[in-house]
Amino acid sequence: MTDAWEPQIEPRARPAGTGFPFGMTIAAAVAFAILVGLGVWQLQRLKGKEALLAHVVELHLAKPQALEYALDAIAEGRDADLTRVSIVCPGIASAPYLEMYDLRDGQTGKRLISACPLDVAGHGFRSILVDRGFVPDTTTARPQTDANDHTPIEVVGVLRKGDKGNLFTPANAPGHWYIRNVALMAKALNAPGAAPMFLFAESRTNPGILALTPAPLPLDIPNNHFQYALTWFGLAGALAGVYGAALFRRMRG
Repeated sequence: MTDAWEPQIEPRARPAGTGFPFGMTIAAAVAFAILVGLGVWQLQRLKGKEALLAHVVELHLAKPQALEYALDAIAEGRDADLTRVSIVCPGIASAPYLEMYDLRDGQTGKRLISACPLDVAGHGFRSILVDRGFVPDTTTARPQTDANDHTPIEVVGVLRKGDKGNLFTPANAPGHWYIRNVALMAKALNAPGAAPMFLFAESRTNPGILALTPAPLPLDIPNNHFQYALTWFGLAGALAGVYGAALFRRMRG
């Protein structure tokens, strides 16, 4: 029996902030899921990039096929992206062109886009837009245009789809082109019935103008997605370690 004069000892209150940190746990879990998701996304992009690089290697080793076969495939709804083709373009060396801004090997310049007329066959296309190559801004050399020139020139190149751009890509405007858009460029070049793809020239359309360099898809496409994936997974692991250490100290305190 406790004496009346003996003081009563109150239970010691738990210090504030030492309970289970639900808020911190939720925030850490969300951040961890995002980091892991980014790592998985990079691994998925890695598979796609490896497939693209393998296709590019095959492309550079393959003999070009006649453009008509690829256009027939496009008309039938099949994918012809990255198909190596050849076509004889009358007057392409002196055809009208659009100048599209580009950055190549750290140097700014313009890519020249012209229309190549086609013999209408089963595919139904009357022209195709040709990316003739890259001209650096350090030179003013340009091909002379001549509507009466119909000299046939064989163009060997790669079919590519248009550009999508991003939030930072300026919009196209007359005289200022930043994105390959078949419909708009074909209209500006007065080339109706254009095929829905671009032909990136590998061969020279103007051998006398050395500044105009064919600039098709390069072989040395960077592939850093595995390193990016390791970075995201590493950040996720570091976050888990920091959270675990903070939780341990909090629960002990």
